[in-house]
Amino acid sequence: TTPRGRRDRAFLLFLARTGARVSEATGVNANDLHLQRGRPQVLLHGKGRRDRVVPISRDLVRSLTELLKERGLCHHEPQPIFVGVHNERLTRFGATHIVRRAVSQARSAKPGLNAKPVSPHTFRHSLAMKLLRSGVDLLTIQAWLGHAQVATTHRYAAADVEMMRRGLVKAGV
Repeated sequence: TTPRGRRDRAFLLFLARTGARVSEATGVNANDLHLQRGRPQVLLHGKGRRDRVVPISRDLVRSLTELLKERGLCHHEPQPIFVGVHNERLTRFGATHIVRRAVSQARSAKPGLNAKPVSPHTFRHSLAMKLLRSGVDLLTIQAWLGHAQVATTHRYAAADVEMMRRGLVKAGV
């Protein structure tokens, strides 16, 4: 219900829905967003100067629209979306702090989080696994995550034993 809380929610949702690296998420400006109906998307500035466009969900569009309005930003401004207490671009440390604070609050409802390390990268990994388990092919996931090599993306497929089990059941083995 506070400005910081709304910023944190938007930031966590951004990590979870886009699969952005923390540096990509903190580097997003208002003019990188295209929130129009039909094809909302964000331009992420990736590693090695490789930019990519990823779609964004309706709940993220709502959250970002509200955040932009609250901060008085227009879509065409090259101003950072996620800022810290001094109105400067959120840092990697600030992003990690937001995640840790959220996990700390969530632990009372989800005690299983006590045994798990959660970082901004956890959101990226979770999205990759969700896409994979939903049947999205590795090349699409590679493009979505901005991996230079499909071998990097393949690690997600190799790690998912549950998908392998379902494959055995499907194959009748």
